[in-house]
Amino acid sequence: MNTGSSESGGVAVATDETEVDGVKGDSEEGLGSRAPEFIKARRVLHLSWQVGIFIIGLAIVVVGIIMLPLPGPGWVVIFGGMAVWATEFVWAQLVLRWTKRKVTEAAHKALDPKVRRRNIILTSIGLVIIAVLVGVYVWKFGIVMPWKIKDQ
Repeated sequence: MNTGSSESGGVAVATDETEVDGVKGDSEEGLGSRAPEFIKARRVLHLSWQVGIFIIGLAIVVVGIIMLPLPGPGWVVIFGGMAVWATEFVWAQLVLRWTKRKVTEAAHKALDPKVRRRNIILTSIGLVIIAVLVGVYVWKFGIVMPWKIKDQ
């Protein structure tokens, strides 16, 4: 792993040297900042750039967290904020890679015929139980609309 340069004042950049079956993945980009070169060349400008990216990503993640209990795509917005952070920070790139790997594994597992069959059976059983409970409730108490309730 390359973690820096031999020049003083240089910006440390980590590169990903992982190999799968002896072949380095071409689709995997190296880790580190994706800021333009003229920004990376000036330390103060690069630090300001990173602070700006962090604040923008934080604002997006906070909006996503707010959207979790409210209507809206909360998790999508949170991962969008993580993607903004991943343009500049190695830790966010690693988190996104881990997340992508886990989502891909879950998708493959969900598409497995045995798992699909089990999920369909469990969903059917759950719907039958709910239907029976609703039927028993309606049989015992009937359906009374709220505006037809007698004053007691």
